[in-house]
This record gives sequence, C-alpha cells and structure tokens, in this order.
Amino acid sequence: MASSNSVPVVLVISLVISCFVIAFGGNFHQDFDITWGDGRGKILDNGQLLTLSLDKASGSGFQSKNEYLFGKIDMQLKLVPGNSAGTVTAYYLSSQGSTHDEIDFEFLGNLSGDPYILHTNVFSQGKGDREQQFYLWFDPTADFHTYSILWNPQRIIFSVDGTPIREFKNAESLGVAYPKNQPMRIYSSLWNADDWATRGGLVKTDWNEAPFTASYRNFNANACVSSSSGSSSCTPSSTSSSSNSWLNEELDSTSQERLKWVQKNYMIYNYCSDSKRFSQGVPPECAINTAA
Repeated sequence: MASSNSVPVVLVISLVISCFVIAFGGNFHQDFDITWGDGRGKILDNGQLLTLSLDKASGSGFQSKNEYLFGKIDMQLKLVPGNSAGTVTAYYLSSQGSTHDEIDFEFLGNLSGDPYILHTNVFSQGKGDREQQFYLWFDPTADFHTYSILWNPQRIIFSVDGTPIREFKNAESLGVAYPKNQPMRIYSSLWNADDWATRGGLVKTDWNEAPFTASYRNFNANACVSSSSGSSSCTPSSTSSSSNSWLNEELDSTSQERLKWVQKNYMIYNYCSDSKRFSQGVPPECAINTAA
C-alpha cells in the first residue's frame, strides 16, 4: 500500500532521551493501563480484548504504558452500536503540557441509522485547529476495523483498514511546527459530549440506551519507545530493515489515489477549505497537504 525509499534513516532526536525500535502486539495487560472509569474499562479474554463503557455516572479510558517518538500504530475498534448520539470515542497520541503534541482520531456518535463522523486533528507545540472530518464507507459498529497512525519525521498518515484518509506533511520549511521532539502515549476514552458532539449539541445522549460500549483488539505498535536514560537516536537495525520501513514510509501512487477517493467521496469538513473561518488566508501547511 505504501512505499519507502532505500536510503538508510538515522533520526537524531533533539530531546534528551534514548529511543529504541521495537514491535509490540496483542496483550492489553502488558501494553496498557485502564486509568479511569471505576471498573467501566475492562481487559478480557486473557488480554486480547479491551472494552470501555459509558453510563450517566461516568465514562472510562486507558493509556499506554510506553511513550513513543515516531511509530506505526494499529488498533482495531468496534464502536458503540445503535443510538450513540452524544457519545465520543477518542483514540489518539498525545504528550502533556500547554505546548503538547497530539494526533487524534475521534468518533462522534449519532442517532441510529445516521453515520458516525470520524474527526481528525493534529496538534504541534500546543496548536491544533487542523480538523478534517469524514464519513466512513462501512458501519463501524457491526465489526472491528483497523485504525492506524503512521508518524515519522516527514509525515503523519491516518488510515482506516489500510486505506489512507489523511496525510499531514512536515511543513517546518513553511514555519509550521511539527511533532518530532515530544514522546507521546496512546490514549483512548469513551465519554459524554452531548453539548457538542452530535449536530452541534442539538441531539442529546439518550441514557435509556446506556451503558454504551466500545471494544478494542489487535493492538500493534512498530515504534520508537522512549526511556529516560541517556540521549540520542532512533536508528533502524540493519537486521530488521523491513520492520523499520515506516521510518521513511510515504504514500505510493496507488495509496495517493485511494486518499483522493476518500477525500472526494467521504470528507465532510476540511479546515484548509474553510475560507470563512480563515478569512486572512488558510494556514500555510495547507499548501502541501492537499490530496487533489
């Protein structure tokens, strides 16, 4: 689906951390902690399944044990079925603090029969406002589907079942900050956002439908994992170059065509096209982040 050139990549990381490439997969007990929800988050099936639930009292959430600085991260999700209006299932990478970096998937629930909205955003140095929103070309509540983030020094690619839906390229040459120095954890949560999530807050959560449940499986991360000792680099091993190809991966021509197809047929909002919002001109990264 994606191509990578053959030039060896050594990523010199300006943050004082050490970083090693490692692949993880599969066991939620080993890879994640349920961080809130008072029992509403559960790890089941010997660590192969994780569920989050939301009722009127509380939602729930989890985070990764590790922090990552670049990686290719996959998770399969099955979203809240039926009338999910007012609920948000968030799945994202984030660092901490007022100048944090963040890479977001958010799934905005809807009334039965109406489509979910997949909301994406990228924050760098605390600045976001880079929203793109999509409908999906399938029912995300009927089965598990794979939602992926590729994050390397050149680009961030959001994909669904292997099909790219968004590319955010490094635009530092245009004066735009890019997430590259702050390690990020994986977070996910299921929460009530009926003040804005569905039709701008007009449709409220129907608590008669509670509890609402989202399910997760088949986590996989091929990534640089940061630690607090030492300084320096994330260097792909010569003995496992194929598994480290994500470090300089880019969209090949087939993937670029798939990206155009998604953005033509399923994109419902693009901040780069919102001239009313950005009356003084769209942000500079929009010049290089269009699929057209």
